[in-house]
Order: sequence, then C-alpha cells, then structure tokens
Amino acid sequence: MVTILWEYQVKADRIQEFEKIYASNGDWAELFQKGRGFLGTKLFHSLEHPQLYTTIDQWDSMKDYTTFLSQWKEEYEKLDTQCKGLTEHESYLGTFGTGLNDEE
Repeated sequence: MVTILWEYQVKADRIQEFEKIYASNGDWAELFQKGRGFLGTKLFHSLEHPQLYTTIDQWDSMKDYTTFLSQWKEEYEKLDTQCKGLTEHESYLGTFGTGLNDEE
C-alpha cells in the first residue's frame, strides 16, 4: 500500500469549500476513484491551528497511482487549478509505502 500526504494552510473564509472538495467523498476522491487501486482519502484538521489540514490518499501500489496520474492528467490539473484559491499554502509531504511490493 502507498500513502501520499499533503498539508494545506486553508484561507479562513474558504474552509467550508475546502472541506467539501477534499473530504473522503469530495471532488478529489471522486476523481481518484476513476483509477484502479484507489483505496480512499482522509481529511484531517489540526486541533491547535484551525486553518491547517492534512490529506492522506491511499493506493494499492505506486504503479496504480502513477497510472492514474497519466490517464487522468487533464482532469487532475483542472481540479488542482480550481482549488488554488482555497489555500494560502500547500506542501507535498511525501509518498510512503508499507512493504516491498508497493512499486508493483
């Protein structure tokens, strides 16, 4: 299994919209579901910093994720552009695996 982590500093007046789009049943999850091997996404917010959020996206393998990115590149970029105004900052935290077969 592969886990991809992102961190977001969300604009105070855009929190509700952000939560709707990035939720486990939001627009990103709907797009990811088009890809083989997508296991789910989770949205977390900081208890200390109300505008700080983290997403966790999980895939069966890195191959499934990279295949999704190539097949749905245009839709991914369109949604990413649409979401730019929701945040003050976003950071890719990394891609993490749980075993030796994550690349397959």
